[in-house]
Amino acid sequence: MLAPHPGLSTADPAADPPDRRDTLYRLLGRLPPRDRPVSAQLVSTEDRGSYTLEKLVLDLNGEEAAPAYFAKPKGAEGRLPTVLFNHSHGGGYTIGKQEFIDGRDYLGKPPYAEFLTSLGYNALCFDAWIFGERSGRAELDMFKDMIWHGRVLWGMMVYDALRAVDYLVTRADVDGKRLATVGMSMGSSTAQWVAALDPRLKVVVDICCLTDWHTLVEVGGLKGHGIYYYVPDLLNHFTTAQMNALIAPRAHLSLAGKQDHLTPAKGLDIVNAELEKVYATAGQPAHWKLSRYDVGHQETPAMREEIRAWLVSHL
Repeated sequence: MLAPHPGLSTADPAADPPDRRDTLYRLLGRLPPRDRPVSAQLVSTEDRGSYTLEKLVLDLNGEEAAPAYFAKPKGAEGRLPTVLFNHSHGGGYTIGKQEFIDGRDYLGKPPYAEFLTSLGYNALCFDAWIFGERSGRAELDMFKDMIWHGRVLWGMMVYDALRAVDYLVTRADVDGKRLATVGMSMGSSTAQWVAALDPRLKVVVDICCLTDWHTLVEVGGLKGHGIYYYVPDLLNHFTTAQMNALIAPRAHLSLAGKQDHLTPAKGLDIVNAELEKVYATAGQPAHWKLSRYDVGHQETPAMREEIRAWLVSHL
């Protein structure tokens, strides 16, 4: 097992160097400029019964367009709380953002576009690199090509998510002070990373991917995650708890399956203990919660109810 980064304790976020967030961002490889303009083209608008669905093409990175769905409660007016929903992997390269409106077999019901708009929120989901309308090139091929150019596939994915937040705050129907991010599996990892890097996200819900990286190495679980997941030099600078500490004191709910091999129990114990200290030190102990369910890599109805309550309470 690789030793954790010998830096400052997670338990005192105030003691962390002021550039910890910048350090995390730099680990993501060569990225497009952070301040380049973002834009959106409206392709179509569809009445989905309880909500309206916009199909968009987002220019997030200046290199490859990101098709997206934006859902809003029907008849809603003014600026609404808004959720960035990050789709999962699950080997469904051609699915991508369709998960947002159609669901997946390991997600609860109803699909998240319907669920989030029923709570009075807008929600955005875009196709990540190699998924949905951006699929066609193999994950491993894309990873290798990017590495040769000093890029990291996960870095480009997280960059797009950050720029999606930049897009959201330009919309007249989005309350930029009430933003959240939610995701399952790969989408859970996206939620953690984008929230760690962007303080504008006030509420975080990650489902089934709070993985302690060092423990994953220890138990031989590296094969469980796709190649997209791996960031060069990461473990020399951060533990999973140290990265998630950058979210504190904002509201963060994590849901895990006790039988999920992607989130070893020992690792959950480590991250939970560290984040309990972080949030206590920050004076917001109730803003961190890890709930474990006796399932595998699956969102259950009970999980969905807990997510609903968390969002209603904090967003």
